[in-house]
Amino acid sequence: MYETTAKRERAVLVGLQTGRQPDFLWKLAFEELKGLVETAGAEVISDVVQARKYPEPSTYIGKGKLQELAAVVKELEANLAVFDSELSPAQVRNLEQALDCKVLDRTQIILDIFAGRARTKEGKLQVELAQLVYSLPRLTGRGIAMSRLGGGIGTRGPGETKLEVDRRRIRQRIADLRAELREVRQHRQTQRQQRKKREIPVLALVGYTNAGKSTLLHTMIERFGTGSHVADSGRNRLFDTLDPTTRRIELPGGKSIIVTDTVGFIQRLPHQLVDAFRATLEETAEADLLLHVVDASHPEYEIQMETVYQVLEDLDASRKSIITVLNKMDLVKEEWLPDDPCSEHTFRLSSKSGKGIAELAAWVASRLNRSAVRMQVFLPYSEGPFLSKLHAKCKVYSQEFEENGIRLDLDVIPEYRERIAPFKVN
Repeated sequence: MYETTAKRERAVLVGLQTGRQPDFLWKLAFEELKGLVETAGAEVISDVVQARKYPEPSTYIGKGKLQELAAVVKELEANLAVFDSELSPAQVRNLEQALDCKVLDRTQIILDIFAGRARTKEGKLQVELAQLVYSLPRLTGRGIAMSRLGGGIGTRGPGETKLEVDRRRIRQRIADLRAELREVRQHRQTQRQQRKKREIPVLALVGYTNAGKSTLLHTMIERFGTGSHVADSGRNRLFDTLDPTTRRIELPGGKSIIVTDTVGFIQRLPHQLVDAFRATLEETAEADLLLHVVDASHPEYEIQMETVYQVLEDLDASRKSIITVLNKMDLVKEEWLPDDPCSEHTFRLSSKSGKGIAELAAWVASRLNRSAVRMQVFLPYSEGPFLSKLHAKCKVYSQEFEENGIRLDLDVIPEYRERIAPFKVN
């Protein structure tokens, strides 16, 4: 939580269960909202939940439930109501009038946490862009949530200047930020090309927020690092790592690799953040190997795994080779957990104690050291699906499109040699 001398805001959570997703999934997301609000620095004092088929267009929840919520807010002296889904500007305005307190939605809470966690220039640019894209259609009818005098959650970072800029200036600022982030993407692309020229494999850590990715990276650097170390906060909180961390380590056998720690995923990650952080998340799509870190001690860890795979699908990175790490096994009562069927291999370890790290490093070294053979091949256009696999898992030096097919110069990994043999060009 943020260190502040101000009194903590008292929040009431509001949820709407429409039946569009299984009951247990909805409960998980709502419990996650509580963690987000507490991470943002507020005290959750109560919650109000309604079950109905569709949200009320004007107030999200029904008239009767709104009266009940207003009574709870007044009785408990709450000054913040947080809704579990994104609200329209009209809904925020109507809710604030009815409740006489600040109203925020799930997206604003996540954006607020990101605003407080960004440390690097790139991270701050990405958060500002996401906040401005979210706020632009909400400039009219600003209420308590947009007041500069109110302070507290939802007003940190670039949000503090919303009243001082008009739509034209915000659009211009958004354009400037996107231009700066395009330069960031070009810079990252140049770095990736240089790494490919030096043939240094890249291992990207992905996973649900608070799964222990940063601790795992810290432990790997402590044991195998070749350069500067990275501090491990050891804090058990959501989105503890926002700015990506990249380090070079030397695995057993002398194999050097680049390890990148990325921002954690979460259910219903706001699309504004996915778009703004695309330059960072592209590190995942371009990695040679993905290490999916899972908090095995979480009661719903399998659902969290599904969320991660969905985000990877959105980033067009689901075809990458994936290794699953069931982390925090020191907190798991069961002696055995099933393997992840979506990955090449499943490891069980504790990144905090270091147990199992050596076995993981040895396996990764062996996996990345599998010799690839350079070949020239000619694929007919009917082999389009196979071509996609080659691009995903092999290093392609060049490709030329001809009348009857595609001529490729590439490194072929062992698992594809037999499959590609008929298309080899002497």
